[in-house]
Amino acid sequence: MPVRSLWREVPPTLGLAVPIVAGIGASTLLGVTDSVMLAPLGPLPLAAVGLTNAVAVILYAAIYGLLAALSVRIGAAHGAGQGRQIPAILRNGLVLGAVAGVAGMVLMLAVWPFLPLLGQPQEVLAILLPYWVTIALAMVPFSLLTVFKSTFEAVDRPWLGTGFAVLAVIINVPLNYALIWGIGPLPMLGLTGAGVATLAAESLALLAAWGFWLRGRSMRRLRLRAAVSAATVASVAREGAPLGLMYIAETGAMAVGTLMIGTFGAVALAGNQVAMSVGSLLYMVPLGVAGAVAIRVAQARGAGNIAALRPITWAALGLVTLWLAAAAAVLGLEGRTVASWITSEPEVISIAATIFLVFATAQVMDGVQSTMTGALRGVSDTAFPALVSMLAYWGLGLPLGWVLAQGAGLGPAGVWAGFVIALGLAGGVLVWRFLRQTGPARLTPT
Repeated sequence: MPVRSLWREVPPTLGLAVPIVAGIGASTLLGVTDSVMLAPLGPLPLAAVGLTNAVAVILYAAIYGLLAALSVRIGAAHGAGQGRQIPAILRNGLVLGAVAGVAGMVLMLAVWPFLPLLGQPQEVLAILLPYWVTIALAMVPFSLLTVFKSTFEAVDRPWLGTGFAVLAVIINVPLNYALIWGIGPLPMLGLTGAGVATLAAESLALLAAWGFWLRGRSMRRLRLRAAVSAATVASVAREGAPLGLMYIAETGAMAVGTLMIGTFGAVALAGNQVAMSVGSLLYMVPLGVAGAVAIRVAQARGAGNIAALRPITWAALGLVTLWLAAAAAVLGLEGRTVASWITSEPEVISIAATIFLVFATAQVMDGVQSTMTGALRGVSDTAFPALVSMLAYWGLGLPLGWVLAQGAGLGPAGVWAGFVIALGLAGGVLVWRFLRQTGPARLTPT
């Protein structure tokens, strides 16, 4: 395949990926601001935020995955020039988003009674319930806002969706400060205030997006009257469900991996947290590119431009691999320096530097897996990559990581070595699957 045809696909992929990454970053900042602004109150509120996020992140990931099918369907309709189909997909998507948000909220609330049984500190649980409830409630506006964001991205207006995500952060910061510390007539609510601020910020950003959709002149083609069909909602849910399960499996596997590393002691756990903190920032780029390649592949498929599917995907894969390979090189060579920016503890720095060597390589492999999952999502193939991912994480990665960490004596880095091997194999399988799914015998112009 000529390099020129690949290079042609880089600018439009970046043009879509950059705002998606910015939107992911803005959503992440909501949790970060809670931690930063509650830190002066001491360790208990921070522990409460950490415990809440450990559960919430799994449910948020599941909701994000379930709704991911919307951007593909809208992208395909947009690419095919079938704009009149998009309002129906959007309206049915809003119904699915509401159901998903309420389901996530109910599940999170249902977990609450089990926390004491899991040995969580009583002093943390004593202050946690109001914050826990508000973060659970915030899943509803988050889900509906995700529907709007996915729609705007799929019709080539990605910065619009990002703008509403950024708006939530802009609202959250001053509101957090006012409700945590008590400004003017407002009471000092501490941890509870942070939860109320997050719920209010997500809700106000959703109202802004909803109002823009209802009143914006440029939104007229997206708000045409369309029927809501239970069959359509169920169809989108079936397509997105494997991705939701996949994200649960991935986040759950990372949590179990962290517990495995915890068996090596507090220093190992702290070193792993340093590596994960850096990795989560770096990995926003592959997540954004995966979202972009899914939409671009869907648009090309909808337009009947089957010849563009592979160049779009290989260009995206090249971008992700270059980014993560460069990051792996920096972390491998300067891991101690990077770790020292986060912690001053020599033992933690040493462990983090050792983990960086393997963890960064695992991210390269995961980047391949993520990008190919996005490309397959663009051709509405979600069940197979989800199964491959779950087998890679749970069937191979975790057991192999335990053997390498404990049996082979590699310590904490061995856990991530297991993921390197498992995700490398998964990436290869998904490349094969994509070649098979985009062959001339499988896809014809629509």
